[in-house]
Amino acid sequence: MKTRIIHAFAGTMILVSVLLSIYVSQNWLYLTGFVGLNLLQSSITNWCLLDRILAKMGYTDEGASCGA
Repeated sequence: MKTRIIHAFAGTMILVSVLLSIYVSQNWLYLTGFVGLNLLQSSITNWCLLDRILAKMGYTDEGASCGA
């Protein structure tokens, strides 16, 4: 469940920042870059802040479809 929430959150942040950059200001693309760097960092270090937050809230990866 945690993995699905993390993927959904990252995808939502990217889509929202791209839409905001189109309709509001191109500076919103910095948020897209930040999310991308965070995803890259978590793939290298295997550490994700959102994963820790979700674990403290009681979410687990039981029954995850990604096999993580």
